[in-house]
Amino acid sequence: MTTTHAALGVLVAALALPFDPSLAVVAAYAAYAGGVFPDLDLAAAHRRTLHYPAIYPALAALALVVALLRPSPLTVGVAFFLASAALHCLSEVLGGGLGRRPWLEDDERGVYSHLGDRWLTPRRVIPYDGAPMDLALCALLTVPGVLLFEDGVRLLLLAGFAVSVVYTVLRKRIAEWVAI
Repeated sequence: MTTTHAALGVLVAALALPFDPSLAVVAAYAAYAGGVFPDLDLAAAHRRTLHYPAIYPALAALALVVALLRPSPLTVGVAFFLASAALHCLSEVLGGGLGRRPWLEDDERGVYSHLGDRWLTPRRVIPYDGAPMDLALCALLTVPGVLLFEDGVRLLLLAGFAVSVVYTVLRKRIAEWVAI
């Protein structure tokens, strides 16, 4: 789920807390956005249009070096946005395929590798987006951010988790209602 990716990004952003709490809050918001960003391609070619499992990590590494050398809200925000987008794209291969009903395991497209010009095979560690296991992982990744951050970041994480609960409950019905 998108919210699982976003919560993972916030968890990574928590690494900035001991260094500069105010920049860590910027990092958390940027990481949440970076965790969501690749899934904005749902209306296009999902897991291909905005998913770059080889390119985001390289950009994130460069941006993190810049943020370490010149820490500012902008450099830290960009670095954690890209790092979270990279984690999102890299972790997609651990989920299910892109089929309308991915629990049937009838689709072997995990995430598209632009550099390899091919689809990476899904590993199905998390069987499909919205699976109960996905919700459990989302909860596990959300809790540290809720405990470590205050106010806005905490509320964003809790709202995202609430959306995840509803999505998980309705996931298989959604496949019946709309073509995903």
